[in-house]
Amino acid sequence: MEQTVIVISRRADAPVTQSEGYTLDVTAKAARIIARDESGLYYGAVSLAQLVSANATDKTFHVPAVHIADWPRFAWRGLMIDSARHMQSVAEIEGILEQMALHKLNVLHWHLTDDQGWRIEIKRYPELTHTGAWRTPPDAGKDGEPARYGGYYSQDDIRHVVAYAAARHITVVPELDMPGHAQAAVAAYPQFGVTGQRPAVSADWGVNPYLYNVDEPTLHFLEGVLDEVMALFPSRYIHLGGDEAIKDQWEASPAVQQRMRALGLQHPEQLQSWLMGRLGHYLDNHGRRLIGWDEILEGGVPGDAAVMSWRGIKGIEQATRAGHDVVVAPDPFLYLDYVQSTRNDETAGRLPMQSLQSVYAFEIVPPELADTQVRRILGAQANVWTEHMPTAAHLQHAIFPRLDALAENVWTPADKRNWQSFLARLPAQLARYRQQGIGYADSAYAVDIGVDRRQALASSKATVTLSNQIGSGVIHYTLDGPPPDTHSPVYTKPFTATLPVTIRAATLTTSGSLLANTRERVLDEAHLRSLEGNELTACPSEHIDEMRAQPTPDATSLTPTYTINVFDSCRLTPPLPLDGAAVVNIDLARLPRNVALAHDAKLITSRATATKHGELELRADRCDGPALSVTNLPDPTSSPARFTLTAALPPMHGTHSLCLVMTGSPQAPYYGVGRLQWQPAAASLKKPRP
Repeated sequence: MEQTVIVISRRADAPVTQSEGYTLDVTAKAARIIARDESGLYYGAVSLAQLVSANATDKTFHVPAVHIADWPRFAWRGLMIDSARHMQSVAEIEGILEQMALHKLNVLHWHLTDDQGWRIEIKRYPELTHTGAWRTPPDAGKDGEPARYGGYYSQDDIRHVVAYAAARHITVVPELDMPGHAQAAVAAYPQFGVTGQRPAVSADWGVNPYLYNVDEPTLHFLEGVLDEVMALFPSRYIHLGGDEAIKDQWEASPAVQQRMRALGLQHPEQLQSWLMGRLGHYLDNHGRRLIGWDEILEGGVPGDAAVMSWRGIKGIEQATRAGHDVVVAPDPFLYLDYVQSTRNDETAGRLPMQSLQSVYAFEIVPPELADTQVRRILGAQANVWTEHMPTAAHLQHAIFPRLDALAENVWTPADKRNWQSFLARLPAQLARYRQQGIGYADSAYAVDIGVDRRQALASSKATVTLSNQIGSGVIHYTLDGPPPDTHSPVYTKPFTATLPVTIRAATLTTSGSLLANTRERVLDEAHLRSLEGNELTACPSEHIDEMRAQPTPDATSLTPTYTINVFDSCRLTPPLPLDGAAVVNIDLARLPRNVALAHDAKLITSRATATKHGELELRADRCDGPALSVTNLPDPTSSPARFTLTAALPPMHGTHSLCLVMTGSPQAPYYGVGRLQWQPAAASLKKPRP
């Protein structure tokens, strides 16, 4: 059998002059990759592998004749992994690096320290990992929550990861967050905090108050830590955080105020800038460069510092105008801890949704920038904050396939990107994920099965609509049948189904490959009078910050999740057909209030309670209307974390939304709604199966 020769050549006169670029020529007899640097050769080989795998059969490979001249749009093509909130094993980090390399990403930003854990061994300061790497979760040891959570990477682990990444042309940029997000370090060495008191390592997500001190012993401590960090990481950039450092402790400390006066500083933002400047100068003396979150711009920052813009896109303009190099990494657009669909079966994460298409469509370079500012943009990265990602399965669901959208965004020129072309190539990539055992999210292709509840309950017939998020692929369905395949009916328009019926639907390619797992909806009276808790929305409010939370902070399963607004324990249903409804059964889950809100804590809605543990109030259509019913919440100390409340309703007619209001103080637990079912008083409906 005739063989194809693969020729790889590094040449100073290679046709593509751009760094990391290459040419790839495939003919019937040979595949040739030519580049001026090793990275270009590597990415040319990745492209050849993609061509091969996209056209592979069981025994042969069919690669079309092609000429490709290719190079990246940006030099910084990154992914940030937060190992502080939840820690990944070395093998899991290796798996992420493998996928980054296959997506031609070249920077792993590794978030290694935060309030919830210190994850890097520093031999000079062993308490950082002996104490700072471990936290005691709320409800430790109950309902599957570990008694202690933590761990750290040894220096040998770090060296291994750095070498593993370098072999795949990836630079690892470490982050040590300061002066805020320092609670784990202060728990280990309270003398380097502001108050001198030893806190616990934080078990709360969000913004905690502990800061590093600014005296000379603390600076020598930080410099000593940086010495070991620089010995482990050859990266030109060292990330020193700088974000969300509330200055209460500095403002309350006479010693810190005296330090400010001695330095001639007027406000604490200038003090943070001074601290960053001092440490940035230390890095510069060692041939390194400071990079930090965009808060480092407040109060001024050394001109050679690079800025990672995360608070929307405003910081991009501000930093580039001030002459700083910028890495674009904005919340929410490139934050992969946001859910990627609003489906009932989507797993934990923040809201609002950031879909596959929104990541692809995000424009890294704001159009209003001048050319001199555009040249300051180093590139972009996606950030994976892991408060709600305890396991590799959570990470994979959050990252893939949105990483494909990011990878094309940072590599391909803006005028060459095409969403429809991306969709045409995506099924081959999903097939690679399945072959590699990657648990990607199929949210973009998952079928939504829609019905009019009121019509179906009134007539025992349902008009069914099928759709998916991106309107791509072929939807097949069955009625009371097995999971659909290519022989099943193709959905083309809404159809009528007679109740009771079970509808199963899936999105396939035209050749029959599965793009999304089969989704199922049972249509009978019990299910039509039932609503999943994640279908409820936040009640109208000036302050809404929603997330899908797990039953416990470190729960390892992908489901169940409960949608909550951290500022208000009030949820609103869509309009429901409540004719004749007399009873509502509500499945609730009591969740720990482990979100530290700092100055925003004053925004939490507090509702007076009539009983010791609070009440669940049901209201119709308006959350500020009179209560239809009031049901006492059980004692948290003697009742299970998941329970069902039954509330009586006055006679109801027509379609109404129900507002579920939980009374309680800002310190009360969150209550997540699992399921809500309404029924006539005399009915004996079976509860919908899980």
